[in-house]
Amino acid sequence: MGIKPSYIKSLGQELIVKHGNRFSGDFDENKLVLADVSIIGSKRVRNRVAGYVTRKVNRRKEI
Repeated sequence: MGIKPSYIKSLGQELIVKHGNRFSGDFDENKLVLADVSIIGSKRVRNRVAGYVTRKVNRRKEI
């Protein structure tokens, strides 16, 4: 999709720090977790944050 906006990155990083153990490598599960732990009014923003978090979790597993 390209470069992520800074608000997506900052929100995703903040959520990983606070709720990192709840996120997994699955995008659909992360969407559900985001619905529980945060209030994001826009479906598009929620999906972008879930994608960012999923990517970060999967990258952590590779290393």
